[in-house]
This record gives sequence, C-alpha cells and structure tokens, in this order.
Amino acid sequence: MELNDIKPGEGSKHARRRVGRGMGSGLGKTCGRGHKGQKSRSGGWKSVGFEGGQMPLQRRLPKRGFTSLTRARNEEVNLSSLSKLPVEDVDLLVLKQFGLVSRDALSAKVVLSGEMTRRVVLKGIGATKGARAAIEAAGGQVGE
Repeated sequence: MELNDIKPGEGSKHARRRVGRGMGSGLGKTCGRGHKGQKSRSGGWKSVGFEGGQMPLQRRLPKRGFTSLTRARNEEVNLSSLSKLPVEDVDLLVLKQFGLVSRDALSAKVVLSGEMTRRVVLKGIGATKGARAAIEAAGGQVGE
C-alpha cells in the first residue's frame, strides 16, 4: 500500500447537492423548495425561539443574576511559589514580572498551598486566613 492509493471508505463521502442546474438533475427550477411561500424564499424561516407571535419563553421568564467580567482576572498564588521569589516586597507588579499571574490580572490572592520558608511583605495583595497565618509565622506581614 502506498500513500497515493489511500481513498475514503466506500459510501462515506457524498457529492454536494447542486441545485438550479436544469431539469435533468431533479433539482432544477424551484431547486427542491416547492412553490412560493416563506420557506421558498432566501432567509425565509422563523427565528430561533419564535412561537408564532406568542411571547417567547426567554422573554416571559424574569432576568436573574449577572456575569462578572472581572472574575477571570482575579488570580490565585500559592505559598510555595511565593517563597521562591527573589524579592522580599511583593505586589501585583512583581507577581506579573515573575510570571506568577497573567499580565492582564487585576488582583491576586495568596492561598494556603505549600510551605512558606522565608519572610515576605505583601502589598496590595489579599491572602486567605491560613495563608496570612503562615506568612506571619515566617516573619512576614500582609498589608492591604
């Protein structure tokens, strides 16, 4: 067997339906759309959710909640990666420079994951209750 001998399985491929190419094709003149009416026109079909003029379900139900646009830009940093940083004063800019959070992050929070081995001072970065205790036990401080 050669690469140029490979063909798709029998019956797995179908020719594209070519409409409007004369009577002999079986799809000439009206092209399989019948005569007149909404369904025969281009773009002529009911929109999704249309219920014949009755108020559609998605408009009858009340609106509820919202989607926060900034939620995805609030990031978490764990203690073990924080303790590997070569600087002592840590703020959001430092985290971005060392690649611990993405460049478009709006805020960061330190979570208790791993161990804190050295002193760090957090500025403008949040910390969970456990992470705050671990940082302060290592001699660091969390400033808001």
